[in-house]
Amino acid sequence: MRIPHLRRAATVGAVALIAFGAAGAFLSGPALARANSQVFVVHGIPGQPVDVYVNGDKTIADFQPGKVAGPLSLPAGQYDIALTKPGDALANALLTVDDADVPGDANISLVAHLSAAGDPALTPFANDTTTLAAGKARLVVRHTAAAPAVDVRAGGEPVFEDLTNPNESKADIDAGTVSADVVLAGTSTRVLGPADLDLKEGTATIVYAVGSAEDETLDLVSQSITGLHSAPGGVPSGDGGGADRGVPLPWYGVGGAGILLALLGLVRLATGRR
Repeated sequence: MRIPHLRRAATVGAVALIAFGAAGAFLSGPALARANSQVFVVHGIPGQPVDVYVNGDKTIADFQPGKVAGPLSLPAGQYDIALTKPGDALANALLTVDDADVPGDANISLVAHLSAAGDPALTPFANDTTTLAAGKARLVVRHTAAAPAVDVRAGGEPVFEDLTNPNESKADIDAGTVSADVVLAGTSTRVLGPADLDLKEGTATIVYAVGSAEDETLDLVSQSITGLHSAPGGVPSGDGGGADRGVPLPWYGVGGAGILLALLGLVRLATGRR
C-alpha cells in the first residue's frame, strides 16, 4: 500500500467540517454561550506535512506527521480554514472550508489518521476531563492506525483488549511509570513498544497508535491533559509529544459526544464505509 494523496484526506475533512459547521449553528444560541473550547490537533498521517491557514493567516508552518498542536483556547465563532502543501500559496490549497462554526466549552482532540483500510480519515474524540481521585491518573489509548485489532499491555499483561480503529479504551489507574506495548489481539505478537509512560497524578495521558502496519510506519503519539486533580486550579489543558504550542489556531470544536458521533458517521458515509 502507498500513502494516499492528501487531497483524498482533504475531501473527507471537508465533509466533516461542513457537517461540523451545521452542528455548530444549532449550538450558537445565547443559552450555550460558554467558555472557550480547548482543542488539540493530532497529525497521524505519515508522509504529508502541511501549512495551516486560519482566516487567511498562516498559523502553523510545516506541520509534521506525529506532532500535536495545542491546547488551543478558541472562542465561539466562525473561521475560514485552508490546508496547503508547505510553501504553497492559498490559491493552491488542498482543502478550504469557509465559515466553520466553533461553539464553546468543549475539550476535543481532532486526529488526522489512516483508517483500518489505509484511507485518510478525520476523527474527533471527546476528551474526558472529569476529576481524578488522589493518587490516580487516566490512561487513554486510541487506535488510529491502518492495522487490525490489538491488545494493549502494561507490564506484559493485557489492559485493553480487542481495540479497533477508530476507537478508544481508557481507565483510571494508580499514578506512576508503566511499561506498555501493543500486540495483535489475542496474541503475543508485538507491533508497537514497549514504551515507558509516565502517568502523573491528576493527568490524562492519551496514546495514539498511528501509521500503517503494511507500510511499516506504525508509531505512537502521546498527548497529556493536566489539571484533573480532585480540586483543580483551572481549566483542564495539556500538551503532547512533539507538540506545536503557542499557536493561535482557531479550528474546530464540538458540543458533546452526540455531535462527535454524528460527525464520525458523516465522514464514514462520505468515504462509502460502514
